[in-house]
Amino acid sequence: MTSTDRVIRAYYAISGIYTLAASVIWGINTLFLLAAGLSLMQVFLANAVFTGAMALFEVPTGVVADTSGRRLSFLLSVATLFAGTVAYVAIPTFGGGLLAFCFASVVLGLGYTFYSGATEAWLVDALRASGHTEPVDHVLARGQLVSSAAMLVGSVSGGFLGSVNLAYPYVVRCGLLATAFLVGMVAMHDDSFSSHPMAARDVPRQMVRTGEESVRFGWKTPAARLAILAGAMQAIYFDWGYHAWQPYFLGLLGSDASWITGAIAAAVAASMMTGNWMVDRLTNYCGRRTTLMIAAAICFSVTAVGVGLAHSFWLAVALYLVGMMSYGVFQPVRQGYLHLVVPPAQRATVLSFASLVSSGGSMAGQVGIGWLAARGSLAGGYVVGGVATALAIPLLFSLRGLGGLADQILGKVGRYSRCAGLTTPEGAAIAPESVVV
Repeated sequence: MTSTDRVIRAYYAISGIYTLAASVIWGINTLFLLAAGLSLMQVFLANAVFTGAMALFEVPTGVVADTSGRRLSFLLSVATLFAGTVAYVAIPTFGGGLLAFCFASVVLGLGYTFYSGATEAWLVDALRASGHTEPVDHVLARGQLVSSAAMLVGSVSGGFLGSVNLAYPYVVRCGLLATAFLVGMVAMHDDSFSSHPMAARDVPRQMVRTGEESVRFGWKTPAARLAILAGAMQAIYFDWGYHAWQPYFLGLLGSDASWITGAIAAAVAASMMTGNWMVDRLTNYCGRRTTLMIAAAICFSVTAVGVGLAHSFWLAVALYLVGMMSYGVFQPVRQGYLHLVVPPAQRATVLSFASLVSSGGSMAGQVGIGWLAARGSLAGGYVVGGVATALAIPLLFSLRGLGGLADQILGKVGRYSRCAGLTTPEGAAIAPESVVV
């Protein structure tokens, strides 16, 4: 086995085990918190704290990966998640309440931010050091397939484990994280990375610079600002809706079988994967990114409201899955648009800023919609959440009005060609019959 093969197999193993560990609790997390004595509103508050922690630590932990090494960042991620998961399981035993779960949520949020970007950066560095000269895209794509399979297995198995004892998925997660730590220790080496640790006093300066670039190239650029805000409008509902469906769907079904939530969690993951898969197919008939984003946003809003109005378990679940599929279309198209309207040197900074704004929307939604749902009903929360996501639609129409090359999907041929007068980035004219809308 060549060194390149070892790197690739290590990447697949790390991605698969890490995703499996993350997803094994997805279908039962809300049920676990409710069983631990938290009210529904307190569950949403604890989840909002987790989201806020991820936003708060995104930049500082990114500095660790870029200065002290990707391997160290990954190992810190796994160790921190292990500690946070142990705390989650221990809190009910020792009679802890909301504050204890909020503290554990901060630890978990910190752990995830150590991971984001570090593993892919390690892969690129390690492949370069091994002499790999082919594009890394196919390795990343296969890694995504491995992660997706792990996600489905984790969601389903976590649901079945939770039907025996809601704490079991967390115990299994600890075991998987310990395995990931050992694999990382053995297989990850920063061969082509030269560490240059940053002094603690320099971190604030780096954060200020990042903030200034975020405002200049993100907020002050109309196209980027509208795309970022549109994503934030959907984030208001997305996380709240995901945490709320567990008790809501079980209530509609009249059952408390947690294996059902595991199966639904797997179906949600499959729906979003289907949406991702549909993007390339849809672009064969669509020549503008805003067309896809607007259609996906309308579908997302309508289905969210429909989930709240449905009185049938099967109808509510079906509508929710269609909404997740549309979200799977919206997100990569929006990300692709942002990549094109931001200068390459500031791309990572603006994408982090977009994530920060979306996290702000998510926190507002989990607290605000959570409060309304606690005072009223979960069904009402879905209706309000769907209406909130509709705020993205006028923003997207404004984005469409800006036009520009970033909105054009070039090189797609189909029977329904209606565009004319478009140009490539090099300025060459594109024949009307070669572009579709």
